[in-house]
Amino acid sequence: MVSFSSLSVQLERHLQTLAVILWILSFLVLSQVCTVIFVSLFFTRFWLLSVLYSAWWYLDRDTPRKGGRQSKTTKQWRIWKYMADYFPISLIKTAELDPTRNYIAGFHPHGVLAIGAFTNFCTEGTNFSSVFPGIRSHLMMLTFWLQLPFFRDYIMKGGLVSSDKECVSHLMSKEEGGNLLVITVGGAKETLDAHPGDYTLLLKNRKGFVKLALIHGASLLPIFSFGENEIFDQLNNSQGSWLRSIQDRLQKIMGFPLPIFHGQGIFQDRFGLLPYRHPITTVVGKPIEVEQNTNPTQEEVDRLHQRYMTELCSLFEAHKTKYNVPPEQHLKFR
Repeated sequence: MVSFSSLSVQLERHLQTLAVILWILSFLVLSQVCTVIFVSLFFTRFWLLSVLYSAWWYLDRDTPRKGGRQSKTTKQWRIWKYMADYFPISLIKTAELDPTRNYIAGFHPHGVLAIGAFTNFCTEGTNFSSVFPGIRSHLMMLTFWLQLPFFRDYIMKGGLVSSDKECVSHLMSKEEGGNLLVITVGGAKETLDAHPGDYTLLLKNRKGFVKLALIHGASLLPIFSFGENEIFDQLNNSQGSWLRSIQDRLQKIMGFPLPIFHGQGIFQDRFGLLPYRHPITTVVGKPIEVEQNTNPTQEEVDRLHQRYMTELCSLFEAHKTKYNVPPEQHLKFR
């Protein structure tokens, strides 16, 4: 006989899987679907809808660069709880954040789909507002995605904003504080290094976010997401391999990489596009206080960047054994 508790657990797992499927589909195909609908409406009797949206789109074109338009209701959808519980994803703080200050956070590593960054900072799946009361989180995304019809309005609801300097300036200049701008510093290019057990970060020459912190006097916040690289497998594409060479060339042409990855299936655990059920623990480090300097020299930027890397390494070393990272593993920068 199957107990009610057993049925409840099975239903919960099915709902978790469904939540992740819907998110994967929205990540991979929703933008294309929205664009097709927008264009197709022009050739139907509902053409006026696309015309009216075009007018709205034009009038609202600067919103992604001015802090977006996030919705508390959207961030609290139940689906995000199911998605966070699928892995599960956890958000850990090591220090309090002052809601009167603004913060620029570096998120590491990007992973294949940046699931940890999205779930923690664009939803209430891990109770962000309870963990960091008084702080409003924003996650930077390639500007291209925030220019697509309908799709832009949907993703802005979660706090996604444009990766423009104008957006940084807008958020970090708010005197009331309380803004946390999260940047996946390695960017989409770092997805090519997202292999289980690999802790290579694209950071050595990524100094723009540090310079912006100096210009605006925003505190720097290192974040490391343990387990982010463990939820998918990729084909071997080590530096110098033929596959990596092709991927690097395609990125230069298209502006984003094409990682060849797989996880598990819906009804079996061996192959599919669903991520593995592996825990992701996102640890937010201690803020690095930054004194405002509207015209920093390269030496000042380099010095703060080095301090940031040191703090990030310390954060990783202090927590790695708690999350099943072998003691001999260390961060590598390129």
